[in-house]
Amino acid sequence: MPALLVAHHRPGFYFRVLQEGEVGAGDDIVKITDGPGRISVADVDALLYLPGHSSEQLQRVLQIPALSRGWQSSFQTMLQQDLSSETTVGNPGLAYEEQAPAWPGFRQMRVANIDKESDSVTSFILEPIDGQHLPVFQAGQFVVLRLLVDPGEPPVLRSYSLSDLPGADHFRISVKSELNGIGSSFLCNRTKERDVLDVSAPRGSFTLRPGQNPVVLLSAGVGATPVMSMLHSLAADRSQREIWWIYGARNRLDHPFAEESRSLLKQLSQGREYIVYSRPAAIDQVGADFDAPGHIDTALLERIGVSRNSDFYLCGPPSFLQNMRDGLRNWGVLAGNVHTEIFGSLEAITPGMAQVVHTPHLPQGPPGSGPPVSFARSGITAAWDRKFASLLELAEACDVPVRWSCRAGVCHTCMTGLIAGSIIYNPEPLERPAPGNVLVCCSQPNAGVTLDL
Repeated sequence: MPALLVAHHRPGFYFRVLQEGEVGAGDDIVKITDGPGRISVADVDALLYLPGHSSEQLQRVLQIPALSRGWQSSFQTMLQQDLSSETTVGNPGLAYEEQAPAWPGFRQMRVANIDKESDSVTSFILEPIDGQHLPVFQAGQFVVLRLLVDPGEPPVLRSYSLSDLPGADHFRISVKSELNGIGSSFLCNRTKERDVLDVSAPRGSFTLRPGQNPVVLLSAGVGATPVMSMLHSLAADRSQREIWWIYGARNRLDHPFAEESRSLLKQLSQGREYIVYSRPAAIDQVGADFDAPGHIDTALLERIGVSRNSDFYLCGPPSFLQNMRDGLRNWGVLAGNVHTEIFGSLEAITPGMAQVVHTPHLPQGPPGSGPPVSFARSGITAAWDRKFASLLELAEACDVPVRWSCRAGVCHTCMTGLIAGSIIYNPEPLERPAPGNVLVCCSQPNAGVTLDL
């Protein structure tokens, strides 16, 4: 129904009350003036939700003073895409849409080298077995590995950030060995040099933004991996921005990339470092190995001279991210200046429903007979069953955290990265997302698929 209403130019629309009063049945509604451009509500709605628009239309609608900030932002984003050299695909006014990945599905890569970064973190250098150049990824992006841990069992899917300078000859991932981690145990304990792994194309929107503000790379634990790639990129560009590398670890033995980060900071004219150990060992030296004991918080940032007007890039354990996001907001940092990377499931969006967190699991009842559907972030694979109307319904049956609003292919809230496989739409959305993405609310698999959920 929402798609039909929008497609037939009969949208619902909320209006602001400018002056309170009483209204009742039988009262006349009289239009007293026309806004700039004489653009109707239906036309404005269609410009955002339906395909087919011109830069001229977007510029006209942006001159409407009554348009809300949210709608202005959506149209401004669409206009920027139109004016750029990029091919217009998807609808950036509704959701951030990654452009098509460099290759669909998975590509075989050989483990060229294995390096121990700390007691708990190991790096793997991956090279393409076909000798072809790799795409130059954006610093901060990640890849998905498809690991054949046990013969006869479904493969295990795990996402790992790229931790090196973007280049065309190799990828580097850095993996923390978890006690009960299936993927990390396989990589750190069983994988050897010259082994071949299945690797997806780089993905992710946690990337450096252009600008002149100071850059604060703020991480803890293995969260250093994506921001390490950013530090490499800034050093390679000889950035003149003020760069802060602020990192929290337990002690020197659990401090990966210590020498690497210091070497890169020396290449930056305004590179600065501050290291915090939560449990320093007796042999750890203040001033040599770390700067202070304790934990990272906004009081520390203020004390060492970090500007509130910086661009903050955060990555680390969930509690670290939550504490830092809350702290930065209370400190007065603009929300648009705070960028985060989440290793696990994304925050769910389920309008009108209570947020109840469950461990993802296979759906109840006998398994389906359709193609396998893998949820990469949640680490489960379920056979498709035709009783589900959409991939969204299967995800909900598995208690996989999901995002949705219209559930009809209109709003793009449910847009998800399609890592591998192919889908069909039923019903067809009003506007398809960019290649490499899928609207899970109105799609079904027609082959095995892997989703970034």
